[in-house]
Formats: sequence, structure tokens, C-alpha cells
Amino acid sequence: MTERVGIVVVSHSAPLAEAAVALALEMTPSDPPRVVLAAGTADGGTGTDAMRVAEAIGEAAADGGGVLVLMDLGSAVLSAEMALEFADVGETPVRLTSAPIVEGLLAAVVTAAAGASLDAVEAEARGALGAKSAHLVEDDAGPGADGGAAPSEGAGSAEAAAAGSVDATVEVEVRNRDGVHARPAALIVAALAGRDAKLRIARAGAEPVRVSGPTALLALGARQGERLTLSAAGADARAVLDELAALFADGFGEPIEPAETSGTAGGDVAAPPDSGAAGAAPPPGTGRAAAPRAGSGAATGTGAGASLGVSPGRVAGRVVRMPGPVAEPPEGAALPEGEREAESQRVGEAADAVAEALRARAARAGEEGRAILEAGAAIAADEDLREAVRGRIGAGAAAPRAVWEAFGEAAEALRAVGGRTAERAADVFDVRARIIARLTGQQPPGLPDTDEPYVLVARDLAPADTAMLGPGLCLALVTEEGGPTSHTAILARGHGIPAVVAARGAWSEPGGDSLLVDGSTGELVWDPPAELLASIAERVETPPFDGTGRTADGQRVPLLANVGKAGDAEEGARALAEGVGLFRTEFCFLGRAEEPSVDEQIEAYRGVLAAFPGKRVVVRTLDAGSDKPLAFVPTGEEENPALGVRGLRTSWVAPGLLDRQLDAIAAAAAQQRAEVAVMAPMVATVAEAADFAERARARGIEHVGVMIETPSAALLADRLFDVIDFVSLGTNDLAQYTMAADRLLGSLAALNDPWQPAVVELIARAGSAGAAVGGSVGVCGEAASDPLLAAVLVGAGATSLSMAARAIPAVAAQLRETTLEQCRHAAEAVVAARDTAEARTAAAAILR
Repeated sequence: MTERVGIVVVSHSAPLAEAAVALALEMTPSDPPRVVLAAGTADGGTGTDAMRVAEAIGEAAADGGGVLVLMDLGSAVLSAEMALEFADVGETPVRLTSAPIVEGLLAAVVTAAAGASLDAVEAEARGALGAKSAHLVEDDAGPGADGGAAPSEGAGSAEAAAAGSVDATVEVEVRNRDGVHARPAALIVAALAGRDAKLRIARAGAEPVRVSGPTALLALGARQGERLTLSAAGADARAVLDELAALFADGFGEPIEPAETSGTAGGDVAAPPDSGAAGAAPPPGTGRAAAPRAGSGAATGTGAGASLGVSPGRVAGRVVRMPGPVAEPPEGAALPEGEREAESQRVGEAADAVAEALRARAARAGEEGRAILEAGAAIAADEDLREAVRGRIGAGAAAPRAVWEAFGEAAEALRAVGGRTAERAADVFDVRARIIARLTGQQPPGLPDTDEPYVLVARDLAPADTAMLGPGLCLALVTEEGGPTSHTAILARGHGIPAVVAARGAWSEPGGDSLLVDGSTGELVWDPPAELLASIAERVETPPFDGTGRTADGQRVPLLANVGKAGDAEEGARALAEGVGLFRTEFCFLGRAEEPSVDEQIEAYRGVLAAFPGKRVVVRTLDAGSDKPLAFVPTGEEENPALGVRGLRTSWVAPGLLDRQLDAIAAAAAQQRAEVAVMAPMVATVAEAADFAERARARGIEHVGVMIETPSAALLADRLFDVIDFVSLGTNDLAQYTMAADRLLGSLAALNDPWQPAVVELIARAGSAGAAVGGSVGVCGEAASDPLLAAVLVGAGATSLSMAARAIPAVAAQLRETTLEQCRHAAEAVVAARDTAEARTAAAAILR
């Protein structure tokens, strides 16, 4: 085995270290080195532990190329030094480095991935801060001015002579929008790995810079539109330059359109919104429609102004508006030195108060909400973030400004990672807003402190706020932003709270003191008349589910649960779900640097299967890629990840991953009494389905199906049934791809609606294909949790419905009041409708 350098990260803060590692691995296009965390204390607190560091060093030494240890501050250095006395590494060299933990880690990971020696990896890590310094002084000194930047090619230098003469030269243009940043730098270094080529890059009118790792490239600071001269010496010089020229020409697989400017003075980009503070202005060009007035219904049509019901229910109540955003504090004059210590103390007190408040809320929250709130408390208590704030105060910044800048920088580092890690930036912005509110005496972001029921109206909600929503006080939820698959919509459905999103103007231009909300149709009525309120008060409570889904005329429609882990499955079993229609297995893979072992997977899967002995459990194989990237799946840079390597397509680039997962599913099934079926996500062709079915059946898994999430799969449904046993419709993605509307964009929420007639027509096509051969056609997307739409889906041919456990009683009640013939008529009416508003109205007229 080739010896490789291992890396250990020692930090007081586990969240900070995990984010830094995720960022570094995301930037590594080739096989990454072994990176081991020694962050926080064994009890989950903030600090460092010498024995944990020693164990991490021993693990990192396994590849035999040496170990580089990066540390954040203070006691981390002491713990690492002490750990060297306990670490069991034999003759493997271990280096402690003064490299900066974020920049140094990124440089070290990229360099080690290229197979470099411990000396080279350490040198790149120690020089990494020069890249940032060079950018900050670029106009005065140019790249390489900082001592950490790579040496220039000075005339007649001894190093240049030793490298040999230049064999080839090529001129390239930087085409990608963001210039030569970390990802392009990693791709360039990967192209050099194992090649006999010494590369130098020169900007126009500047001396060439030698490139052996990412640091020199980052210090170069090359931006879009610049022309660079690439020179290489060595046997592989021409091949390397050809490969690099192709990378530059392709824009490194990134967008090549010029970035839109904000229009602010000096071209500065506005700071990201405080997600907990009910947010930012809508995207340019969307406009801001006035909220519907008394007696009006939801906006109709397919434009951005149409309100979208995402969680069923019809309620009315007094309106409570979320507080506005916490404004960016001014820079102001420098604080006198005598006031800086007291200002730092003030920040500590405010951060402690925020952390304590979030912990108190976590103690009252459910499982999902507790984890989000505890994460926020950890951010508020993060010593590294506090140190960053103190450093800015020491330089003269007032406390609110110092918090704004330090937390903003940390959040942007998370955003740069992309995927799920980027979503954690919202938590950092939320905590930042809460601390600044305490420092400045503003109303803090978050849910209202009231004991009286209310309808909550907000621009959007932070994860911490959404997790605290409950049907006891919050009667309904209305937001200006968001879409049908946003975290707000999903958690509202999970809590059983009626919700409407994409309601332009509802928060910014409120129309009254009370509001009627219909979470099925998206209807909003400000200050509703008494007769409307009376009709709502007379409604009958939803009866509990008895464990058997059926229509009024006795047609069986099994109602199943969507789950992601053992706890979800247990909740589904308590709700009397008739099985599991969608077991999302991603939880076992996400957030890891390495693929989980088969044994780990078996244990995780058994926990879900155990909750449903004798009942059907449909296991979806790994649905990674797009917004769920994995460090160990080499998808590369993708200009449009939603249309890239995701779902079953990951088996094209990592075939062993799917095979090992199927091994684990088969083994877990053999150890439990559930009736296990498997299905593949993101299938587009019959050949893909046939290949998946062959792999699954070779392992003894008898029931094999596929997800219908692409229009091609819906159109080919009759032929898919030739090679598989069942299909399951993922309505979230099916709507996205049918309507060509990114499901994460609130501005396109009206298009990305499962009530779209085109989407229901594709579902009906799959239903007809299943009926022709007696095959099972399930629906496991969020559409199944809308009672009215659930009846339409049954009329379109769905033979089972799978949803969040809390949605089952309402769906069961709707089906029991509806005949199969009514369901079919409703489906036909939806397909014939011109838009979603007409579709909802037509279905309601038949089904209610």
C-alpha cells in the first residue's frame, strides 16, 4: 500500500472542526487522505482532551506516511504536545504545526490527496495563511508578498535552474465566475499529482509563481476575465498543460456568467439575512404583492404571487408577526482602549444568556427540535467564535459590530461547503441575531412569548423557530418565502399545523388583525366575517386512525409511514401505520468522511425493521448527490447538481457503494421479521431499473422497485413493470423535474406544486401501467400527506400512500368519507384543470 500522510484536527469546538473538515474534503477532487477529529471533550463539552488527541494520532498514522496535527488555540497545543507521550505510532513521524486551522487544513488535505510527503504537506499548511494575506494586500503588494505565499520565479533563481528549463507554455483565460478559488486550486493540484511536471503560473506583467500546492494558487488571486501564462518543465509538461487548459476552458465546471451586482455603493454584496429574524428582501424582480384583504381568497395562477398551501387544515385566529430582521450594526469609531475589556465581557454575558435561553427551549422541545436548539446553544457557547469576537473588539470594534463580523465569517465558511453543511449557516446567522439583539436592546428574533393561541405570520422561519412550533399555541403558519419542500413546510406537516408559504406581502403588508388560513388551498382571508368563523368552529375533530386505510366503499389503501431512523419507525408504529413506504437510508451516510461499514448499516437498518414485524418496509437505497453531497462519492464539480450524479447514478461512479448497501439490507432483513422491499431513487431508463433489480435479487431480496421522480420514468412505467415489481412516486422531485422549477426556490413555489395538472397526469400514467399488470403503485412524496390531494392520488391509481406519521389520521378520515369513484372523478378534474387553483377548486367540489 502507498504510504500517505494522515491529518489530525484538534479543536475546542466539535461543530467548528466538523465544518472545517467538511470544507476541506469538499474541495478535494481526488481520493482524500485520512482526517481524524479530536474536537471537544468526551462529555460533549467545549475544550480539548489529550487522550482523545492521542487516539486520533494513532488512527491517522495507519497509512504510514506520517501525521500532521493542526490545533486551534491555547490548551489545544498543550493537549497535542501531551498526547505525543501516549500516542502509539511506532516509527511514524508526527508533526505539530502552527498552521491556521481552516486555511491550513484545506491546504494540507488537498496536498496530501496528491500523494505529497509529510514535509510538503506541512509546508503547504504553514504557508496557507499567506493566500488570505495576499488577497487582502493584493493591490499594494501583489501575490506572493506575504511570507507564506509561494516563492516567485525571480530571474536566474537557483530553484528555477534546479527545476530544469521550461518545456512548454500555454496562455489561458479564467472563465469561471469566482476565479481561482479553493475548488479550482484543488483540481489543478490534482492534475499535477504523480506527474513529472514543475508548474509555474504568471499573471500579466508579474513574475511567475511556482505551484506545488493550493496555497500559491489561492495567493495568486486570479479573477474572472484575467489571462494567465502557464509554464511547465518535465517529461509530463505538455500533457499537464493540455489538461489544465481544458480545465480553464471549461471554467472548472462552474458557472461562467458574470455575477450579478447588488447595486450597492462600491459593489459590496449585502450581508446574508438573519434567518431567525424573518429575513431578507425577495430576489430582484419578484416584486411584492399586497396581501389578500378581507374576504379574498388566495392568489391564483402560476406566478410568484400565488399563496401555496403546504400543510392541511382550516383555522382562524389573531395574527402575530415575527420581529423584523436585526439590522447590521454600523462600523462606528474605534473604541477607546480603556473600554475594550468591558465590551468583551458584555459579549460573553450576552452569548451566555442566548445559550441558556436556547438550552431552556431545547428542554421543552421534541426530539427533532431539541437537536436543532442544542446546536444553536453550542454555537452561542463556541469559544473559538467568542475569541474571534474578542479579537475584533481588541482592534477597536464595538461589541455588536464584532459579533456581526465574526459570526458572519463563520457562516460564510459553512456556506462555501455547499450541500447540507451550508444549511448550518442559517443556525449561525440566527444565533448572531439573538446575541446582537441582547447587546442592542432590540426585540430578539424568534417565536412570540405568549400564552394565547395565534396565527404566526413571518417572512420566513429559522430552523430553531420552526422546530418549536406546536399545535397548542400556533394555530397556523403563513410565510412570504419558502416552498412545498422547505424545512418550514415539512416541519409544519410533521407538527400537524396548517401552513401556507409563498404568500407575498402577508408579512410586509399585513391586511388585518386576524386571519383565516386554509393549508390545503392556500386561501388567506384577513379579518374573516363571523359566518366564516362559525363554520370553522363547528368542524369535527379528526378521529384517530384505526390501522386500516380504506375508502368509503371499502377499497383498501394502505397508509404507511415515511421514516429515516429507528425513532421515526417507532413513532410510525405507535400511529398504527400499516408499514413503511419510504425508509430513507441517507442518515447513515451523511456527514461522514468515510462510507459506513456493512456492519454499521446492518445495525441501523435492523432498528427500523424491528418496529414493523410482519409488515412491509420499503427501503430506498442511498439518495445522495445534489443537496446531499458525500465526501466519499466522487461526483466532481457539477454546474447543475439537481440534474447531475445523484440517487442511483452514484452507482456509476462508486458501484461498490450500492453493492455493499444491498448486502447490508439483505443481512438486516434476514435477521428481522419485516417484509423487506428495496427501491432505487432517480431512475430514468428501463435499463437502469433492470440492472438494479438484478443486483438486488442476486442477494435474495425478492421485492424490488424504483422511484418515479423523473418524467421519463413516468412515461416508461408500463415497461418498468416488465423488470421490477412496484413503483413509488416521489412527488417532490417529480414536480421539480416536470415543471423545470428548482424545488428549493421559494420564488418558484407555485410551479413546484404537486397539484400541477401535468404532475397529476404523469402520476395517472404510472397508475394505469400498474393497474394493467396488477402492480403496486405507491406515493411516498409530501403530496400524500395532503388529505384532499391524497384522495386525488388514489383516483389517479395510487394503491398505497406513505407520509409522516402525524399526517395519517387526517388522510384516513378523508378517504373514509370518499368513494373510489369520487376519487377518480377528482383526478380527472385535476388533470383537466388549467392551473393549480382551478385544480384544487375542482377537486374540493367533488370530494368535500
